[in-house]
Amino acid sequence: METYNEQTAESLLQELKNWVFLKDGIEKNFEFKNFNQALAFMVQVGLLAEKHNHHPELFNVYNKVTLRLSTHDANGVTFKDFDLAKAIDKLS
Repeated sequence: METYNEQTAESLLQELKNWVFLKDGIEKNFEFKNFNQALAFMVQVGLLAEKHNHHPELFNVYNKVTLRLSTHDANGVTFKDFDLAKAIDKLS
């Protein structure tokens, strides 16, 4: 499976909303009105990830959620990460 580095991922990142390449992964920060909205979003992401059979790292503090996507068995960023990121962007 082909992996992307920061330079080769640049054009794909431009197709996404506010995702950044960081340490062999892509990340995005989300901010919500309150914890309930943040938690609901995380549940939606979890269900979407199951459908894609590709699971993000989720970090939450009150109304803030950070998502990190990386294909662990490829040790880097692959098309699976960009595909899931596009689907996640449609949620928000």
